[in-house]
Amino acid sequence: MQGTVDGFSYGAVTPVAAYLMACLGGALGLRCIVRTLFNNKQSWKPGWLALGAAAIGCGIWTMHFIAMIGFQVEETRLRYDVGLTVLSLVVAIVVVGIGVFIVGYGGASGGTLSTAGIVTGLGVAAMHYLGMAAIQMDGSIHYALGTVTLSIVIAVVAATAALWAAVSIRGFLMSLGASLVMGVAVSGMHYTGMAAVSVHLHDTTGGPQTGDSPMSLLLPMLIGPVIFLVLAGAIVMFDPLLVSSDGEGSRPVSGRRPSSRRKHATAESDTEPSAPRPGSLFEGFDGSEGPPDSAGRRQGQYEASKSAYEW
Repeated sequence: MQGTVDGFSYGAVTPVAAYLMACLGGALGLRCIVRTLFNNKQSWKPGWLALGAAAIGCGIWTMHFIAMIGFQVEETRLRYDVGLTVLSLVVAIVVVGIGVFIVGYGGASGGTLSTAGIVTGLGVAAMHYLGMAAIQMDGSIHYALGTVTLSIVIAVVAATAALWAAVSIRGFLMSLGASLVMGVAVSGMHYTGMAAVSVHLHDTTGGPQTGDSPMSLLLPMLIGPVIFLVLAGAIVMFDPLLVSSDGEGSRPVSGRRPSSRRKHATAESDTEPSAPRPGSLFEGFDGSEGPPDSAGRRQGQYEASKSAYEW
């Protein structure tokens, strides 16, 4: 028996909220990665990259399960396995972290971006289908292979574009636009994967289903990642480099500009005459060195000493 699948049981509330969470996680992650590119101590770079990976991973995972709150099968109740649900969050953060660290230390070359994008995209897809595997119902979920393949391609392209934006886009508005596009791509990947779903109900009802209902499990579990995203947002907002200069125009430590004192001293050295050097025993006897007003006197002293010697 074919089940009736409804992915929008709460109307536009769940897709809009899911999209906003994907954008928030993407924006925070991109800003953290941008922070590692400018004038920062190398000891802090892994921390910023890890924070960015966690923000993107939490944003994607939160987006997925907010959208899943609106997923229902009319003929059966849905339950979720806690272990697989938590595992999907861990996979999202770890795999996104691998891609972020590859780009953070390898740069924006084509090979590096391709490798990181494939790894991250496959991780996002794995998170999605692990979350789907956590669903327990009186039936089984089947997928259309072509649509699943398309969703994985969308995930890889979205991940590659996001990582490229992280190392290539500088301005705040450009990063904001990139995060909005990233939210569209992640949401598109999710709902493409959900379009591949069909549910075949069991003819006989088995024993009582295990697991927790969507509302009793997902809502409490969403609180943690949402709080983390809020804290990550506070860290990014109060970082002076990202708020004031946004990293633009800043130079690496090796290219540090001279201080105002040094520039002032340089200007004075260009405009003021240098002090006379200490003279030697015979300095100025030929009138070529020494202050101009003493050249004649020194020449006279030389002539007097010469005549006295001849005498």
